[in-house]
Amino acid sequence: MPIKRLASTLLCCSVPWFSCYADDTTPVMAYTALDSERMQLDNGVLLEGSDLRSLDTYTSGFRVTAGFSPGRLPQLDIGAEIAYRESEEITVASSANPLVMDTLSLGGALIAGIRMGAFSVYAKSGITEWRGESRQAGADESGTAMLQGFGATLTINRLVSRFEYERIDAPTLSHLNMLSASLHLPF
Repeated sequence: MPIKRLASTLLCCSVPWFSCYADDTTPVMAYTALDSERMQLDNGVLLEGSDLRSLDTYTSGFRVTAGFSPGRLPQLDIGAEIAYRESEEITVASSANPLVMDTLSLGGALIAGIRMGAFSVYAKSGITEWRGESRQAGADESGTAMLQGFGATLTINRLVSRFEYERIDAPTLSHLNMLSASLHLPF
C-alpha cells in the first residue's frame, strides 16, 4: 500500500510540471512604434513613457523688425524681421531617443499686414537656419526650417499692443513656437 501511495503522490505532483510543456500556443509578443509613448501587451498591461524633461532650460534672443507703408496704398504695411535665439539644455527627440541639446537659430521673415483704422492684422513667412549641439556623440544636428506666423495690433494714441503666434516647422525647434503679447511705445 505505501508504494501505491508514493506512486500516486509522485503522479499528482508531476502533472502540473509536465503541463507547462504541453502548451502549444506561441508566446505573446508586443510591438510598438519607436516614437510611441504607449504600448499595450496582449494581457492588458499598459506600458507608458514620456519625453525627457529638464528643469534648467532657458531660451533668450532678440528680434529686429522694420517696415513701411507705401504712399499709394496707405492701408498696407510691409516689413521684414530678423530673429536670433539661443536655447540651452532643451530636450528634443533626435531619431528615436530623447536627448538634451543646446540650439542656436538665426532667421528672417517678410511681413505683410492690412490696417483698418486703429486695428491691423498681419502675417509673416520666412526661414530659420539652426544648429544643435549635444554631449552625446553623433547627435549634433543642423538644418533650415520654415517659419510662419500671424498676429494683430491695436494702436491707442501712441501705445501699440501686439498679439502674435509664431511657429517654426522643425521638431527639434518646437520649443521656439510661441504665442506672445506685447506693448510698444514708438519714439
